[in-house]
Parts: sequence; C-alpha cells; structure tokens
Amino acid sequence: MLDARLPDGSGIDVCREIRSVDPTIQGLILTSFEDDEALFAAIMAGAAGYVLKQIRGSDLVNGVRQVAAGSSLLDPAVTQRVLERIRNPQHMPDQLKNLTEQERKILGYVADGLTNRQIAAQMFLAEKTVKNYVSSLLSKLGLERRTQAAILAVKLKDHP
Repeated sequence: MLDARLPDGSGIDVCREIRSVDPTIQGLILTSFEDDEALFAAIMAGAAGYVLKQIRGSDLVNGVRQVAAGSSLLDPAVTQRVLERIRNPQHMPDQLKNLTEQERKILGYVADGLTNRQIAAQMFLAEKTVKNYVSSLLSKLGLERRTQAAILAVKLKDHP
C-alpha cells in the first residue's frame, strides 16, 4: 500500500519501479485526492487498486485482501466518473477502433465491474468465450489487467 503523494516523491512512481522488478507484487494506492490523472497514472503503473483515504477501516482491510488475492479495486467515488466517461464517448479513439464491437461491449461490462460469468449471462455467451474476448481485448490494448483497460478507455476518450 502506497500513498499517491509522498513527501519525497510519488507512490505511483514507487509502484511502477516495484512492479518493474517483480510484476507479481500487487500495489494499492491510497490518496486524499480525487485526481483523475493520478488515478490513470496509478493504474497504468500497474497498481491493482486506488482508494481514497476517507475509506472506512474495515473496507480498507477488505480492499487490501482483495488486491492481495489478485483482484482490482477502485474507490466508488472515482469509479462513477470513470464509468460515465466510458458510457458516454463523443467519438471513438483509434486504439479502441481495433476492438470488435463485441470486445467494446465486453469492455463496458468490465468497466462496470462484472465478472466473466456475469458478462456471459448478460450477453448469452459461454463464460469461456467471454474470457477469450477479455484476453483478446487486453492483448490488443497491450494491457495486463481488466482495470487498466477501463482506465485506458477513459484516457483515450479524454485525449484523442
């Protein structure tokens, strides 16, 4: 767990450095600021989670456990803004144009936090098919995590 803004540097930079040495280490960024750019930077640095310091202690403990178990975690306060940007694109960035229509739909569901099983039920597909689509879209976007894909979609929309 790292603070996004450290007195002598950035927790986001520390996360990037740690993950470059050992990508299996899961990073969780804790911050006082609802800063979209810091959120994007943290996710792109490989952080598995980003939460605001206003989080309740029990929720923070659960969040640390989730991240340690390999899940991703975004604070609900920032997640809503991220999802709104994904749902209401004004135009489609070039990088997202490489995705099929089905992959873009699945990206939206991933951004909503749905599991592969839930996405499969929504789209009337086999869970394994959804897993293949998710792997494909991550590969096309050059990413490792589902959360990174959602954040990248927002970032591309804001900076064509």
